[in-house]
Amino acid sequence: MVQRGLNWAATTLVGVFGFVWIGVVVFATIDAPTWARVGQASFGACLICWALYKAVQLLRRTEPRFVPRHRRVRA
Repeated sequence: MVQRGLNWAATTLVGVFGFVWIGVVVFATIDAPTWARVGQASFGACLICWALYKAVQLLRRTEPRFVPRHRRVRA
């Protein structure tokens, strides 16, 4: 249960960091060249997309991937 909460915390942190990163690039770096701003904004978008991807994975029901079958023991 704690592991799932930590996964959500890390995913949220990365998503918020990506959002803040884009905000800093768009509003605070006025003197930077356009290609640098586009590159930085794409990095922020990648962070946000990764966070959304992980959130979808955390919301899906997890099913066991492998169900072991036990051998019959002969007496």
